[in-house]
Amino acid sequence: MYYVYILANATHVAIYTGVTRDLVRRVAQHRAHADPGSYTARYHITKLVYFEAMPSVTAAIQREKQIKSWPRRRKNALVERKNPDWMDLFDTL
Repeated sequence: MYYVYILANATHVAIYTGVTRDLVRRVAQHRAHADPGSYTARYHITKLVYFEAMPSVTAAIQREKQIKSWPRRRKNALVERKNPDWMDLFDTL
């Protein structure tokens, strides 16, 4: 199983969309700022606000590209449909 996910910073101003096979490990890497120069580290993007499972890496990458191409308001709407309060979903994994 592969995952497409969206992370946000505490104020929801900055978001990041990614794809991974191991969601728990990948979010933990973001939270630990494994790459201090990364976008997520620079903007303190650590809160998992959305994810969806995909059956293949091809499907996951295609969905990630689709979401990344959307305007911000559409990304916000995607998050808010499943997570209206922008809660951190990491503890639900």
